[in-house]
Amino acid sequence: MGAPWVDHPSFELVEQAGEAIGRDLSELLLEADEETLRRTENAQIATFVLSLVVLDALERLGIEPAALAGHSLGEYSALVASGSLSYEDGVGLVSERGLAMGDAAAQTPGTMMAVLGLDDDSVEAACVRAEGSAWVANYNAPGQVVIAGAPDALERAAEIAKELGAKRVLSFPVGGAFHTPLMAPARDRLRKALAEVSFRETDPLVVANVDARPHADGADWPALLSAQLASPVRWRQSLEALAELGARTFVEVGPGGVLTGLAKRVLTGEGFHAFSVGVPDDLEALVAALMPAPRDTTREHYAMTERLVLSPATGKFQPLERFSAASPSFSGTAAADLGIEVGVGELIGHAGEAEIRSAFAGTLAGIIVLAGERVVAGQPVAWLRTQGQ
Repeated sequence: MGAPWVDHPSFELVEQAGEAIGRDLSELLLEADEETLRRTENAQIATFVLSLVVLDALERLGIEPAALAGHSLGEYSALVASGSLSYEDGVGLVSERGLAMGDAAAQTPGTMMAVLGLDDDSVEAACVRAEGSAWVANYNAPGQVVIAGAPDALERAAEIAKELGAKRVLSFPVGGAFHTPLMAPARDRLRKALAEVSFRETDPLVVANVDARPHADGADWPALLSAQLASPVRWRQSLEALAELGARTFVEVGPGGVLTGLAKRVLTGEGFHAFSVGVPDDLEALVAALMPAPRDTTREHYAMTERLVLSPATGKFQPLERFSAASPSFSGTAAADLGIEVGVGELIGHAGEAEIRSAFAGTLAGIIVLAGERVVAGQPVAWLRTQGQ
């Protein structure tokens, strides 16, 4: 799953993570087979690191989140994205979490199943009636609840769920009964690891799995992450909490697209949008989706006195030397005072290797992007005052 990113600059995070924990993570992301990745100590660190590679790629384009949440392991990705947890500390915690959960699963074998087409209360009732080690592990979406526990108890719960009206019950190829009391042995080991790292205030807010509430105070997170191991993930409730905070555009960051589908099932009202960014091609699609619709320039009046110069491509912005004095700075010099004239087709600068040329003639009113700042296609980089055509 790392292969599409191997030539992207953000792939350098894989080597950094490997150095932090002393593992060859490139091999895990590029060569591991399904059986290897099914082991939770491998699946967790691989998913976490690749998710942060994708996040870094988004940040290089200037895309930043307004609020965050992560499903189970993804909560660690969200905390790194919020600045509450350093990347290196996140790598160390995820590595230890995977090992601890793998050991707990080996001590008490368990599995997980998805119950489809049944309401939350009925799924809970099926687990209780199974009279054994069966619990709700994930509240994912209306009509999709994951249960986990001992295999024999889950089989009984599955049969009862079907009797109560479930349309289907699907087994998961996972190595343990995650987010249930069977993970309790992993909590002590994880608590020790959590005590050795520092959590800062989250900015932006992160909604927690345990209670589906936003938590900004870094001091809250060690207990929340510890509790998460043996408690259900309230994902549907977390999405609803983000919506209440004002979120309307939801972006799944990392391999796969399951959460995008869940968001579309949970947030069914007008104005909600969900996207998945798992491979580099998804970056351009997301940027295009986030850009405002182009104006109908055929109806613009020729007497307009201001025009924008747009970047034709994505890349780091570098103005020509003669325009550098008009770039944003603390010098206090206004671009209009410089009297710089720009002709039609004149080169303003570059976005990476691409040339940025003005489609208009006029007096430079300002460069509105810092030299070295990454810009995306269609982003304004300068504006002109014109005298009509």
